Amino acid sequence: MEAPRLFVVKKDGRREQFNREKILSGLRRACEKRPVSENQMEAVAADLERDLFSRGENEVPATTIGEKLMEALKALDKVAYIRFASVYRSFRDVESFQEELASLLAK
Repeated sequence: MEAPRLFVVKKDGRREQFNREKILSGLRRACEKRPVSENQMEAVAADLERDLFSRGENEVPATTIGEKLMEALKALDKVAYIRFASVYRSFRDVESFQEELASLLAK
């Protein structure tokens, strides 16, 4: 029996097969020099993967993955969250970055 395949639909419309290693790579960059263990990052990736495959769909927007990772990082480590968000959201200027920080601090 073949494992189900899941494709990620990028912002520009391209499709690529879901790659857990790519998720872990992004988590590792965001969590570099932070008190987040490899096991915690693996757990985030596993939870995400389980959630995505349980939907029963064969395509998922990249934005869905990014938002779910940001939620997980926000709960895990605020600095890692800001690092990931700064790349994912491509802040256009310092003001938009400050708004995100203010939002995080308000919660």
